[in-house]
Formats: sequence, C-alpha cells, structure tokens
Amino acid sequence: MQAVILSIGDELALGQTVDTNTAYLAARLAERGIKTLYHQTLADDETLIAGALSDASVAADLVLVTGGLGPTKDDLTRQALARAMGVELHEDAESLKQIEAFFAGRSKPMSESNRVQALLPVGSTGIKNDRGTAPGIRATLGKATIFVMPGVPHEMRGMYDAAVLPALEQSGSGMVILTTKINTFGLGESAVGQMLGDLMDRNSNPTVGTTVAGGIVSVRIRSEFPDPGGARQQLETTAAAVEKRLGAIVFGRDEQTLAATLLDELRTAGLTIATAESCTGGLIGTMLTDIPGSSDVYAGDWVTYTNAMKVSQLGVPTELIETHGAVSGQTVCAMAAGALERSSADIALSVSGIAGPGGGTPDKPVGTVWLGIASRRAGVVPHVEAVMAKFPGDRASVRNRAAMCALQMARLHLSGASFNDMTWVIRTHNND
Repeated sequence: MQAVILSIGDELALGQTVDTNTAYLAARLAERGIKTLYHQTLADDETLIAGALSDASVAADLVLVTGGLGPTKDDLTRQALARAMGVELHEDAESLKQIEAFFAGRSKPMSESNRVQALLPVGSTGIKNDRGTAPGIRATLGKATIFVMPGVPHEMRGMYDAAVLPALEQSGSGMVILTTKINTFGLGESAVGQMLGDLMDRNSNPTVGTTVAGGIVSVRIRSEFPDPGGARQQLETTAAAVEKRLGAIVFGRDEQTLAATLLDELRTAGLTIATAESCTGGLIGTMLTDIPGSSDVYAGDWVTYTNAMKVSQLGVPTELIETHGAVSGQTVCAMAAGALERSSADIALSVSGIAGPGGGTPDKPVGTVWLGIASRRAGVVPHVEAVMAKFPGDRASVRNRAAMCALQMARLHLSGASFNDMTWVIRTHNND
C-alpha cells in the first residue's frame, strides 16, 4: 500500500503555521508498512484541492487529508472532494447530530455556520470527531481510499487513532517499516559518511542515510520487513553497527539532545559541571537547564560578557587579557579554572569568541571561538585545556555551534576521547 498526504490551508502554504501533521502521519503510516509517496501543501482553493485529490487518487491507494473542514468560507476541502468525486454535497444527519451534541455538552449555542460542517459528498461517510466540531470524511475515489481529518493536531491525532488506524489494520500492508535516527556532533557529513562506508549501501535493508542540520549530523535508518520482530531486530543490529563505527561523537537517538545526554553521563559518573560564557551569552546554561532535573549535576553559569566581568567574577588576570586578548586559549583556560574553583564542581566549561557580524580581525576572523575545560581530580585542578575552533555561518549559527561544541567537549573529556578530531577544531592550548 502506498499513500499521499495533503495538507490544506493558506496559513500552511504561506509559512505562517508549521505543518506538524504531515510528519506525524508519515511516521505512523510507516509503522504499518505504508510508504508515503509524497506530501503536498495546498492553499484554500477549491479547484487546486480538487485537482490534487484527483492526482493523488491515481498515484496512491491511500490519501490522507488534513485541514479545511471548519465552518468558515475559506474551509473548502469538503467542496473540493465533492468536485473531485463528481457528486453533490448533502447534509448528513448523523454528523449534524454530533456537532449539536458537541455544543450542547459545553452548554453553548451552535452557530448556524457550524451546520456546513455536516455537509458530506454523496457516497461518502462521516467520521466522528470526539475532540472538536468538524466531522471527518471517508470516501473512495478511483483506486484510493480517502480520509479527510481536521487540521487541528490533537483533533487529527484522535481521529487517526479512532477511525483511520483500525481501517488500515483491517486492510493490512504485508510489510512493517521501522525507523530510528542516530545523532552525532563534531564531524561533518562527508566524514561521517566515510566512516559508515558499506553500511550506506543503498541496496541494503535496513537502509542507512545521513542528514545535517545546525551542525548535527543524523544517521537515519529504515528497516522494512514482513514482520515486526524481524524489522525491529534488523533495525537494532544496524543501529548498533552505526554507533560502533562512529564512537564518541554519537550522543543519542531520535529526539535525544546533546545536553540531555551529557547530563545523563555526568549522573552516571557521579560528577557535576559548571559553565562560564562570553560570546554564547548563557546559551550553554540554557541548553542544560532546559532539561528537567538538571540541578542535580549542573552547578550554574557565569555570563561574563565584558573583560571587567571576567576579571571580577572569574578571577581572570587583567594582564593576561591585555597580553593575549579575551578570545584566546589563555583566557578561556583562566575562565574555566575560575568557574571550577568558585563552583566546587568537578568540571567547568568556558567559551569566548567572535560571533559577528563585526569584531573580526585578520588574525581572529568572525567565527573564531576558544573553548576551555577544567577538571577536578583528587581534590586538585591538575588539568586545564582549551581548543580553538572556527565556525561558519551567521551570529546565531556561530553561537549555537559553540555551545554545542562545549557540551560535546565535556562528553569527550568524560570518555577520554580527543577533542582534536572534531571538524571545526584547528588549534589546542594546554595549561598543564
């Protein structure tokens, strides 16, 4: 079975609202072994929607549509479906009854405009909506079964579980598709691909591919087999092989964040961490404290944006900054050591750089960032180290990658791996 997903709405076509429904539906279909051929986003235009429905019904066995079932004049999905089917709309008594019951249950009068939501193409059937006023529609067009659901995400998901999924389970697809995503940070996409080598053979099952966003290279694995057990076993076997080849740069699967992984690893090691930031302006601390429960291992953050703050809050010697500059290995080492001493944490991270768009020099262009780490061992501070990196992109990109790089540095430090293998690192400074 193959599917097409159509998302309806001016707000989606104009980019005013992010379409989360399509990603949800495509993933859920894959769980049933149903491959989505394409997604299409359409404005509220009856002719356009009708044409898309006709095309989809030729291309696929299953068409899922979200949006355009509201009570206003720009909600045109039901009219477009009727046009594609070559039939008229009629008022469905059961659908009208459900809409009236929705308002009665909330002690509110039903507007006359809501009555239009009970209109269905002749030959179609209504789908009960337990979470809103708009009934869904089930219809047949050509070889395709069409399910039309509300665009409101929680209404759509409830209708999918209650009406669409049971119908798909009855039809059966003969295959199960399972997916996972392994996230890495520190190497570019080409380097990750080279390390994976034969695992990325496109004729293999499971299939392995890479995508990159915000410096995070994700390895996507898809396992397609006739039975769930086989699909799961092959998925896990391939995922384990990917993780083994990529080693310490792997920080988690699916939606696991780098910050959450670091916090988990600190808990396992029984260690705490503090941070001292300049160009990132507290972004590292934000990433860590976005994770509930981070206070058990995260001591806190110093945002020392000016040189005076670096001196007064972290004890960085004035003459050190005057000699080497705020963006230097010496300064971030002193920042990390100061944060470690004042926080009593086991590890401290520091960062200072030139995020742009101005402030760069020939020796230190925009994107130059020094990152420091200090660790406490046996009650003393024997090791302070820094690396210089050059990050591409605009101010937000430089700041985000610097913060991510600092978190990954802490993970690599915990595992004993080298910082120098990361793509952006070009120079090191050691204060031992």
